Amino acid sequence: MKIVTVVGARPQFIKAAPLSRAFADAGLDEYLVHTGQHYDEGMSALFFEELGVTPDIDLGVGSGPRSQQVGEIVTRLERVLTEQDPECVVVPGDTNSTLGGAIAASRRSIPIAHVEAGLRSHNRGMAEERNRILVDHCASLLFCPSDNAAANLAGEEIARGIHVVGDVMADALQGFRGRGDPDLLRRLGAASGAYMLLTIHRQENADDPRRLQAIFSALSTVDERVIFPAHPRTRKSIESMELPANVTILEPLGYADMILLEESARVVVTDSGGMQKEAYWLGVPCVTLREETEWRETVELGWNVLTGADPARIAQAVLDARNGPEHPPLYGDGHAAERCAEALTTMLSRAPAAPGRRSAPN
Repeated sequence: MKIVTVVGARPQFIKAAPLSRAFADAGLDEYLVHTGQHYDEGMSALFFEELGVTPDIDLGVGSGPRSQQVGEIVTRLERVLTEQDPECVVVPGDTNSTLGGAIAASRRSIPIAHVEAGLRSHNRGMAEERNRILVDHCASLLFCPSDNAAANLAGEEIARGIHVVGDVMADALQGFRGRGDPDLLRRLGAASGAYMLLTIHRQENADDPRRLQAIFSALSTVDERVIFPAHPRTRKSIESMELPANVTILEPLGYADMILLEESARVVVTDSGGMQKEAYWLGVPCVTLREETEWRETVELGWNVLTGADPARIAQAVLDARNGPEHPPLYGDGHAAERCAEALTTMLSRAPAAPGRRSAPN
């Protein structure tokens, strides 16, 4: 049973680690494609090495306008699909690589399995939201992290192929928690529970100087260390800015070291979807620099506060950050990848033998 998995950004690399192991254990023959959407050494090559994941091919797409990037992914991936002739294409997440992988598979009439299906922020101005919706509506298997995600699909009249499996990032966190550099905090001169951990990478924040200034202005009012591993996109945007004295910029860190910094922080301040979940699982309050989130359960339970880029709301949320009133299990039990592999195996074993697939029309 041959499958192709398509990844291209750091959160997808994390998801690929438990998925690839589960696929191998289930006897699935996986061909892992890295689109090259994230091509920085610290964002891809070193990350793959740490996670123990080795792509079979790097398409080398690189950066560019969204339509151009997606188009290049589709064009280059179609050649791979022609050569590999898989029975299913697996696309995790909500990036341009997710959308490009789904389009390429759809053009060749190959079934699509979407990992993290059904998530909705209800803000269609976000590229990620549009990607999620488009991919969900052409997928044959939809692996949902929660009952809410499945309900979102039902609300869009998607009724088949839905499996509530949990979140594969929970699988990854369990596997890498406790493996960070034990000397990291000492080298940073940081004490556990006595700093804020900041990450910014989404387009609406990273590419808007006014929003960036507002975020840093808010954090400067809090008498507390801010540790800021800077995404390459954000670092470029802040080159000409004078950052507050309490902000320490770092190069991007590996996955295990980021988990260590999250777990040891007093509060996480981020616009990352993945870190909202990780903060919850690690029992650390989170302040999210967005007006909405697809992980709304973390907000409803009091562990996550949405502030946008409003300085007053950010400053107040950071000062008020405390452990939430409840901490029930969310997004599965750490065995989501196994459930994905099982559902894939079942679907493929039942599928009729397909004749050689034709190339998509021009």
